[in-house]
Amino acid sequence: MLEPTPGSIPPSYAALLRVPGFGRVALGTLLARLGGQMWEIVLVLFVLQRYQSAGLAGLTVLLSILPGLILSPVAGALLDRQGRIRLMILDYAATAGVGALIVALSLSHRLPPPLLLLIVSVLGVSNILSITGARSLFPLMLPRALWDRANGLDTSMYSLTAVVGPAIAGLVVANFGPEAALLLTAGVVAIASLSLVGVREPIARVDSGGSLIGDARAALLYVVRHASLRGLAITLFLANLGFGVIPVGLPVLVLRHLHGSAANVGQIFAVVGLAGLAAGLLIGRVNTEGRERRLIAGCIAIQVPTLVLLAFTSSWAMVFAIAVIAGATGSVINVGIFALRQRRTDPAWFGRAFAVSMSLNFAGVPIGSALSGPLLEQSIALPLVLGAAVTMVGAVAAVVLIPKSASSG
Repeated sequence: MLEPTPGSIPPSYAALLRVPGFGRVALGTLLARLGGQMWEIVLVLFVLQRYQSAGLAGLTVLLSILPGLILSPVAGALLDRQGRIRLMILDYAATAGVGALIVALSLSHRLPPPLLLLIVSVLGVSNILSITGARSLFPLMLPRALWDRANGLDTSMYSLTAVVGPAIAGLVVANFGPEAALLLTAGVVAIASLSLVGVREPIARVDSGGSLIGDARAALLYVVRHASLRGLAITLFLANLGFGVIPVGLPVLVLRHLHGSAANVGQIFAVVGLAGLAAGLLIGRVNTEGRERRLIAGCIAIQVPTLVLLAFTSSWAMVFAIAVIAGATGSVINVGIFALRQRRTDPAWFGRAFAVSMSLNFAGVPIGSALSGPLLEQSIALPLVLGAAVTMVGAVAAVVLIPKSASSG
C-alpha cells in the first residue's frame, strides 16, 4: 500500500505552507471554491432575471449537480489513472470557458433553456473532478502529521468562501447584471487553473490493466465492501437528508414567519459560514486520530435539538444562535469525515473511493431539500421536526455502522 512520507514535521498551519506545492494548491482550491459559491448564486439569479422562471432555476441547479454525482465513480477512476493536478486544471479551465460561453450566448440572444440545461449538465460532470481531486490531493501531498491541520484549513476555506462568495455575487448582479457576475466568476476560476500549472503530481498514476468503466465499478464495490466508508455513506446520507430541510426551510422561516428580508437570510447564512470558519481552524489544531467516529456522531446529535428549536422559535436571537451551532458542528463533522476517510482508505484508491464516498454522503442534501419543499408550503414545524428525527437516526447510524477502528472494519 502506498503511504505518504511520515516525516517528523511538527504539526502547525505554517508547516503546511512549507510543503512544496501545497500553498499553490490551497490557493487554487480557495479560488475555485469562491468561484463555485458565486456560480451557485449567479446561476439562479441569471435564470430568474433572463427567463423569469423559478421552475427552470430549480431544474438548472439540479442538473448542475446531479450528473456529477451519478458519474462520480468514473470521475474517481479518471483521477487515479490520469492524475489529479492535470484534471483539476482542465476542469477549472472548462468552468471558466463555459461561464464565458453562457455570457456570449446570452448577450447574443442565442441561449434557449434546453441549451442552457445541456451546458450546465456538462459542467456538472466536469466539476466533480476538481471537487474530488482537491480532497484526495491534500493527504497525498502531506505527511500524516499534518493531515488534521490540512482538514481544518480545508473546512475553514470552504466556510470562508460560503460567506464571501454569495455576497460578492449578489453585489455584482445587483449593480452590473448577471452576465457581468458570470464573467467575474469565470475569471476567478481561470486564475485558480493558472495557480496549479507546474505543480508536481504527488504520486505516480495508477497503472490499471482494466477499462475505465471497470475501474468505476471497482470503486463502487470498494466503498460498498469497505465497512468504514459504507458506514460513513449511510450515516451522512441520513444526516444530510434530515438537515437538507435547512436550505429551503430557513429562508421560509425568515421571510414568512419572522417577516424578515432576503438580507436577513444572507446574514444568517453568513453567520453559519463564520462559525464554521472558526470551528474548522480550531478543530484542525486537535489530533483527531481515533476520535473521528465520536466527533461525527456527537456533532450530528447536537444538530437534532437545533432543528426542533428552529421549528418553534419566533426569536431572532435564537435563530442566530442556532446558526452558530449549525456552522460550528458542521465544520467539526466535516473534519471528522475527512480524517476518517483519509486514514482508512488505501491511498492508491483515494481518487476513486473519495469520489464515490463524497457523492453518496452529499446526495442526502438535494433530496432532503426537494422532499421538504412541498411540506414547507403547509407547515414550517413539521418538516423541521421530521428532519430532526431523520438526523437522529443518522447519529445512531454513526455509532452503530462506523467501525471503532480500521482493524475492526
